[in-house]
Amino acid sequence: MSLPAPAQEALHAFTDCASWEQRARLLMQWGERLAPLSEDERGEAQRVHGCESQVWLVADVQDDRWQFRAASDARLLRGLLALLLARVDGLTAAELLEVDLHDWFSQLGLTRQLSPSRSNGLNAVLQRMRELADNA
Repeated sequence: MSLPAPAQEALHAFTDCASWEQRARLLMQWGERLAPLSEDERGEAQRVHGCESQVWLVADVQDDRWQFRAASDARLLRGLLALLLARVDGLTAAELLEVDLHDWFSQLGLTRQLSPSRSNGLNAVLQRMRELADNA
């Protein structure tokens, strides 16, 4: 499966980083790209359970292609969410099932940022995306 354009952009940006510090700084910058969610979109129905930090997820589908928006109260997690959204942007429900989170963050050189709790949280977000697509 070829990567969506935002994922290709992320991959180029992160693989061009010479040091871990540059990657960490870039991760924070990507987190700032997330479009803010309204108060209504930060309700219990949009909250992703299984994350230590608060995470909200909103989904839209057009022509069987999924678009997600997300927010978190944790700065580092916002960056990781932005990278997850870049990876899944515009995928179909079937393609969402094929996404390998560990492989994606490994390609970006960010596996050391994925503590077990962060990894579990991001997996919970991806699982919620799949549920929303499956139930549509």
